[in-house]
Amino acid sequence: MTDPLLRHFRMLAVYNRLANRRLYDACSRLTDAERKQRRPAFFGSIHGTLNHILVGDRIWLARFSGKEVPSTGLDAILYERFAELWEAREREDARIEEFVGGIDEEFSSATIRYENNEGRVLEDPVNVLLPHLFNHETHHRGQIHDMLSQTDVPPPVLDLHRIMRP
Repeated sequence: MTDPLLRHFRMLAVYNRLANRRLYDACSRLTDAERKQRRPAFFGSIHGTLNHILVGDRIWLARFSGKEVPSTGLDAILYERFAELWEAREREDARIEEFVGGIDEEFSSATIRYENNEGRVLEDPVNVLLPHLFNHETHHRGQIHDMLSQTDVPPPVLDLHRIMRP
């Protein structure tokens, strides 16, 4: 991975934090019941999907640090209370930025061995897994965006070029 690509991932880490703040701000305008309302989504609700994104980030950051963590419990509710979930999200986004800020070309050309949620042991290059970390968040933020559109709270603008504009 070349230096421009490392800069690109650092930019994505900043975008990730800012997009999550916008999304959580919009979600904070819902009642707890609205956030937890069952909806046709992979993780059943806005609250469930917000928790899932955090679960995924923790799994990948652990793997990137050399821990073997199976991707089980993908639907775990880590935080029932929205305020606690938002605080945890802020801490995780800071961890992601710190992690990505410390990546060097040696690490970016490495591979990671891990167990997926089907129990299969896989080995993939970091230069594939790092984009997955950000794509995973974007994918599920899109689902939350759609679920917000089913409420009275307007979904926030999450376009990278709009969030990153000075």
